[in-house]
Amino acid sequence: MEDINIEGSPKTPEVRFSASEGQFLLSGRSIPENSVEFYSSILNWLDQYSESPRQRTVLDVKLEYFNTSSSKCILDVFKKLEQIKNDGNDVNVNWFYESDDEDMLEAGEDYDAIIDIAFTMKEVEGF
Repeated sequence: MEDINIEGSPKTPEVRFSASEGQFLLSGRSIPENSVEFYSSILNWLDQYSESPRQRTVLDVKLEYFNTSSSKCILDVFKKLEQIKNDGNDVNVNWFYESDDEDMLEAGEDYDAIIDIAFTMKEVEGF
């Protein structure tokens, strides 16, 4: 299975999903013109990955900012990961937030409350 490697831009996040390692990264800003279109390839990739996932999958989320339409798509990503976990695999999310960004911390905590996968909040000085 091919990995996903999408370069970040001022409006879209960097995406690095490695099927062979089970190591995923979502970082930068997520304010695309069309969030559903941007995330559709990621969600389709996750559908394929879920057919034969690694025993352990880790997603590092290092987003500086995301808009409302992206928040729904990000939730959809987490739901796909939750299904992988429900199928008997180990799934973890590391949610990175800047020390002075309470909104991003709360967003991570909100996702943690909604999704049944292990979230670890990681405070950093900057991205």
